[in-house]
Amino acid sequence: MTLRLDSADEGFEARFAELLSSKRESSQDVSDTVAAIISDVQRRGDAAVLDYTNRFDRTNYAVNDLRIGPDAIATAAAGVSDRVRGALQTAHDRIKAHHEKQKPSDHIYTDALGVTLGTRWTPVDAVGIYVPGGLASYPSSVLMNAVPAKVAGVARIAMVVPTPDNEINPAILLAAQIAGVTEIYRIGGAQAIAALAYGTDTIASVDKVVGPGNAYVAAAKRQVFGQVGIDMIAGPSEVLVIADSSANPAWVAADLIAQAEHGAGARSILVTTDRALADMVDREVDRQIALLPDPTNAREGWDKYSAIITVSSLRQATDLANRIASEHVELALDDPRAILDDIRHAGAIFIGHHTPEAIGDYVGGSNHVLPTAGTARFASGLGVLDFMKRTSLLGCDPGSLSALAEAAEILAEVEGLDGHGRSVSIRSNR
Repeated sequence: MTLRLDSADEGFEARFAELLSSKRESSQDVSDTVAAIISDVQRRGDAAVLDYTNRFDRTNYAVNDLRIGPDAIATAAAGVSDRVRGALQTAHDRIKAHHEKQKPSDHIYTDALGVTLGTRWTPVDAVGIYVPGGLASYPSSVLMNAVPAKVAGVARIAMVVPTPDNEINPAILLAAQIAGVTEIYRIGGAQAIAALAYGTDTIASVDKVVGPGNAYVAAAKRQVFGQVGIDMIAGPSEVLVIADSSANPAWVAADLIAQAEHGAGARSILVTTDRALADMVDREVDRQIALLPDPTNAREGWDKYSAIITVSSLRQATDLANRIASEHVELALDDPRAILDDIRHAGAIFIGHHTPEAIGDYVGGSNHVLPTAGTARFASGLGVLDFMKRTSLLGCDPGSLSALAEAAEILAEVEGLDGHGRSVSIRSNR
């Protein structure tokens, strides 16, 4: 049975704080294991990658098998139904169109003193994309990671995807083909992250690694950060639905289940001003979970990690939402825009009764790679800027240098950096 909370109850704050602090990530300490794998890949390169891949994925690959060649990609992609191909193409086109609007422009100007100032944007040279391929196999993740990188102008995209028992969802390769990704390797886990970060004879290193993965992948990304950039350390998925009496309980229940079925600690929370809706949703979730072909993950996520919270007002609902800082926030309200600006901390907001979070997962156009576990307080979802670097530009002529020199020399003197001051004064014979 899922947790029920009421803001009017004595002890609510303590119980809500307990909900926020509950640990949903894997309790297994994987850090030491991952560190050993990364060190081994640094030391032995391809040989280590092969050893771990063949052991964990139950394969028998040789070095030449690591890369999926263009013929294999084309063959797999050709075998996908036109129905799936059309859906992936629709998703790609919408994601591309939205992300093209995020691309920044260079900005260069000359101020009143004649100093040239500006910002220049350039893409990262090489990016590694991690795509899950075991229990979770998501072609949509290929598009969400590859498309903004392409829009940014990244010249090289290397994709890694595990192929347990030498099997791969052909839609993964079709999505890569549609997105224009041609460098693909049959590897996963911490060894794949290490190979992307440090390089091997077969896999050239990249500058940034993005994409979701299990606890081992997350730990590996954390440990290679600094050697390469990363997008984020993503935890279990989550949704927060804010609803009032106008919401359809069956729709709300379906959205809560859609998130809970991710398993691995996924969390669904309903915050509502209507107690009757809370009761109806609670019953409806149980009814709909029983209809799933495999209810295991949804049942665990709903019973173990989720909650229904009753509050006295939408203002209180938004206050709780900002404290939770959920990956996804749905506003199941007739007038969602009335509180939209009050939601300050959320990875993505889904506006109104007809915007289920699942549309954002696939074809809405916005990115589904989002901050989790409260990190929306300071982090943003994946976008074009994650694949670009901002370089400052500064230029002085003799007149503008002269106008600024004295102040610069004074500050250098204050900081005891005589060489700094001299590098300015020598240009004006001071």
